[in-house]
Amino acid sequence: MSASTDALKDIPLFRNITTSHMEELEVAFEKCHFDSGDVLFTAGAEPQHLFVLMDGEIVLKEGDEVRFSLSAPAPIGELGAVSGLSRNTTAIATSKVEVWRISRADLMGFFEDHGDVAFPFYHNLMQVVSDKIRQESRRIDEMRTNLIRTQKAMKRMRDLILESTETEISAPMHDTLEDLIGRNRRSNYVVEPPRTLPALVRLGSGVEMPVRELSAVWLVVTRSPLMEVETGDHWTGVLLASGMEIPVSGNVSDVREDSIIVELDLLLEEYAVQLEDYLTRVQMLTVVV
Repeated sequence: MSASTDALKDIPLFRNITTSHMEELEVAFEKCHFDSGDVLFTAGAEPQHLFVLMDGEIVLKEGDEVRFSLSAPAPIGELGAVSGLSRNTTAIATSKVEVWRISRADLMGFFEDHGDVAFPFYHNLMQVVSDKIRQESRRIDEMRTNLIRTQKAMKRMRDLILESTETEISAPMHDTLEDLIGRNRRSNYVVEPPRTLPALVRLGSGVEMPVRELSAVWLVVTRSPLMEVETGDHWTGVLLASGMEIPVSGNVSDVREDSIIVELDLLLEEYAVQLEDYLTRVQMLTVVV
């Protein structure tokens, strides 16, 4: 086994794959070199390759913010590469780097010919995903605890202002707290419908628009070129999600080049329950995958 192949086996994604299979897999990879400042992939791009950093360092950035710094050996964006999910970060070399890469098509072809390699690879991938979810769940729990504590503190501050003698700052402070409390309500939390639980809005004209984001208060749909709409317009349609048909209406809050944002009217109780059920099922996908 080469030193490079041995290094691959230190990566959780390639554990429990036999030496002979690792050597075959190594041959399938293309060896590439990049200079400092070179971009390996950009946020929003459809993954074309699985990358493995074998030498040097790269950073993963969201906008201008560095989210992660990786040193060799390490896989880069392995989940997106296998699943086809769009990249959510931009990978930039911060030194001279050596990267092994294999196209998604070649990787799938290799697994078709080597089923005994595919099984431990996907088993390892599921463990990696499980670890990511566990860590993310812990972080979300901490954020939720802080949010609840902050929400209670703001309510106490709001009540104290109401009970105290009014001053010049009483009204603006009260209004600011009331706005923050309202924004932090659970009903305002927005989810993105996954591919396994898609949602559409059907207009009276029969045009159907994919839902990008949804909450009990907000609806964001992909803008159709067949629909004339302006900010402030009253908007109606039928939300189609998981076999449910929920009449929705509201005021257009913003019209963008590719999307429309609607602040929803209150739903009848029957439909509100159905929407809450759908939102809960989507949120559960972040816990049970």
